[in-house]
Amino acid sequence: MTTVTQIRVWIVFFIVALVLSGVTAFPLEAELRLASTVLHSSPLADLLPGLLEWVDRVRDGLIDTNNRYSFMAYSSDWLAFAHLVIAAAFWGPLRDPIRNVWVIQWGMIACAGVLPLALIAGAVRGIPPGWQLIDMSFGVFGIIPLIIVYRLIRRLERERTAPQGNR
Repeated sequence: MTTVTQIRVWIVFFIVALVLSGVTAFPLEAELRLASTVLHSSPLADLLPGLLEWVDRVRDGLIDTNNRYSFMAYSSDWLAFAHLVIAAAFWGPLRDPIRNVWVIQWGMIACAGVLPLALIAGAVRGIPPGWQLIDMSFGVFGIIPLIIVYRLIRRLERERTAPQGNR
């Protein structure tokens, strides 16, 4: 597999992950109802009762908020839209990785920014520490393919600038 193909495969993977994570922000109430039902009927209910309590609390809060103030769901609609727009930004490096390496760098910075946001906002909003770790994992797991892509782009750059005899 060529370096360009490897870069494109990783970028497509990252775009798909962003889109999936974005579109799942639209049906939050249905997802939380389903998650609660599944958790209640699984062995996790006995193994991790704190997780079950948290999911049920979030579900109940979301249901109550949607019933009383449905316009609040508009904020998660914008969250979903932001994921889709961010995913679209990666079209540039997909087309021309070297020229658009800055998008990859920007993505890595954004992934790193997830960590302090989850810690600070999570503490302010009363999010349990375990859930903050899950939120931080999006930044940690998100940066991995971007680091791989960044290194591959630098390799591609070296390949393209190397004299013909050294290839």
